[in-house]
Amino acid sequence: MNPSAALDEPLLATLVDHFYEKVRRDPDIGPIFNAAVDDWDEHKRLLTSFWASVALRAGSYRGNPMAAHRPHPIQARHFDRWLELWQETCGEELDEANAAQMLDYAQRIGRSLKFGLGLHPEGHAFGVPVVGANR
Repeated sequence: MNPSAALDEPLLATLVDHFYEKVRRDPDIGPIFNAAVDDWDEHKRLLTSFWASVALRAGSYRGNPMAAHRPHPIQARHFDRWLELWQETCGEELDEANAAQMLDYAQRIGRSLKFGLGLHPEGHAFGVPVVGANR
């Protein structure tokens, strides 16, 4: 844990770097990420920009996380593992308050992505009948 560092972009870059090194080696989610990412340095820069936009309101991220995740063979358990590694890395790299805040952001983002990808276990159908569907 880094007890006194203020949350800033260099600290987020370190967090992202250490997190994705764990992801790359993870037997469960590593194969998915390794197949999807061609340039890890660029991916880490993009994700640092993403987290800076989330946590610091930097407004530097340009992308569509839902579209980026949609083509990959992701299951709900992969998000759970991703979150475990994120929590572990935040605890190693950030002070307690910043780690809790970054975990909260990640939990919200994970829930949103799981729901958007149809993987959220508490998700419910809208209940709108499909016209012409046989019952």
